[in-house]
Amino acid sequence: MMPATEQDKSATRGWKFLRWMRWFLFLAGTLAISYVALTLLYANFYQRAAGKALEEQISAHEHHQVTPPAAKEGDVLGLLEIPRLGLKVAILAGTTSQTLRLGVGHIEGTALPGEPGNAGIAGHRDTYFRVLRNIRAGDRIRILTATGPSVYVVDWTRIVAPSDTEILAPTPGSSITLVTCHPFYFIGAAPNRFVVHAHKE
Repeated sequence: MMPATEQDKSATRGWKFLRWMRWFLFLAGTLAISYVALTLLYANFYQRAAGKALEEQISAHEHHQVTPPAAKEGDVLGLLEIPRLGLKVAILAGTTSQTLRLGVGHIEGTALPGEPGNAGIAGHRDTYFRVLRNIRAGDRIRILTATGPSVYVVDWTRIVAPSDTEILAPTPGSSITLVTCHPFYFIGAAPNRFVVHAHKE
């Protein structure tokens, strides 16, 4: 029997490494897909729960029950719809990573949705606000809160730097500003922000 040459040993090590890498990548891919699937499933479940919570708020408001306490991070504030784009998502208080995985978030320090002033609402470009890439002037945005529905008409869209806070400046009338990262398909931390501004109809 011929002794194994150094070249044979190297080839064997190479095949073992490739076999190990194949299984590692398969496992990593399976785990990644499972994580995404579970995250989407949980977000879908949360959206349904948020809808029920909003219905309870509306009912309480109609029956003149006691004013609810100030909203805390993740609480349901309302529902945002853009009919032409097929978007319907809960508006939650705050903009932490956890909150934005479950819905879109009200930016602290801005007016509350449906109330006078400029309400800032943020969302991830790779989840709920991905559809904003197709929004255009004249589109209608409907916001439903415990105090009732409000309809807004899109004035403009703009790409700005993350440091541009003027987009969230107070307005004399009732308006909303939607904010997400840009470019929509950028890999990694996006360098800009995509902004949608709309006034109350």
